[in-house]
Amino acid sequence: PGHEAPASADAPPAVAQDDPLAAQQAIDTCRTLSDAQRRLICYDAIPGASVAGGPALTDEESAEEPAIPLRRSRMTREWELDDATDGGEFRVRSYRPVYALPLRYTTDRNRRPLAGGVDVLEPEPTSLDSVEVKFQVSLKTKLFDDPIANNGDLWFGYTQQSNWQAYNTIESEPFRETNYAPEIWSTWRTGLSFGGWTWRFVNLGFVHQSNGRSEPRSRSWNRVYANFGFERGPWQVYVRPWVRVEEGSGDDNPDIEDYFGHGDLRVRWHRGSHDFEVMARAVPGERRGAVQFDWHYPLFGDLKAYLQLFHGYGETLIDYNHRQSTIGIGVSLVQ
Repeated sequence: PGHEAPASADAPPAVAQDDPLAAQQAIDTCRTLSDAQRRLICYDAIPGASVAGGPALTDEESAEEPAIPLRRSRMTREWELDDATDGGEFRVRSYRPVYALPLRYTTDRNRRPLAGGVDVLEPEPTSLDSVEVKFQVSLKTKLFDDPIANNGDLWFGYTQQSNWQAYNTIESEPFRETNYAPEIWSTWRTGLSFGGWTWRFVNLGFVHQSNGRSEPRSRSWNRVYANFGFERGPWQVYVRPWVRVEEGSGDDNPDIEDYFGHGDLRVRWHRGSHDFEVMARAVPGERRGAVQFDWHYPLFGDLKAYLQLFHGYGETLIDYNHRQSTIGIGVSLVQ
């Protein structure tokens, strides 16, 4: 069950379950609240409330996801798919997980990274430690709210991932690799149901990813993609096919699709206080691709214990054609 609205001016008028007119008046009252959390609590106090773009969870869905007190689904809240969850424009939110792994171990150091199809002599092998620090920062903000037919929110996101040889005194503790990924996309609410699942939204976007380095270690590529979000109780599934935008004769890594493929699949599951995620991508007809497993467990506040396991190609751009298995232990702030 959802939270009850506080007994204040923010609370909507009392509404009978079978009084649609009064329910609409209560919804209009909630829409006037500027604070997102108070507005969400106000909506959830209305019996059977359903606002633009996303209905409340059913009793069955709520029973499957007891760790989430509000009736809107997690995917609805994360992507602000209705009026109750709308956080407004130009406010910073988390995007992908924000984390720090003080201990990240690899089974195979990439001491002499080479790019296929690029005829450049690579320097002598680098002395690398098998253990390093890995961290990621990822944020997003909404640029336009429902610009087309009360739909199609426009977002900008930025993700930066770094691998730091913090324990490598021989090489003066360098940053081995940093990847930068600005992107822009529009979110289109769908809300179609089938077989117990709900297709919540589809994102249509463009992402540039690069490591900001000069040859022979420069890596970059551009993609247009569609990201489909499906949900059922504590389960979330993201299917993201993409098409590479060619960079012409100056391409640093023309064979990158042979290792990253043409899309990825993410499955998330929430069980009590535990959050699990599996990411997978494959290259048809080749023994390439990658799989990553994430586990988050709350410690206090927004801080969570975090375990990351990775196997395959492309943990970073410099490693796009290098296969390895890694394990990282640390904390995440948001996820």
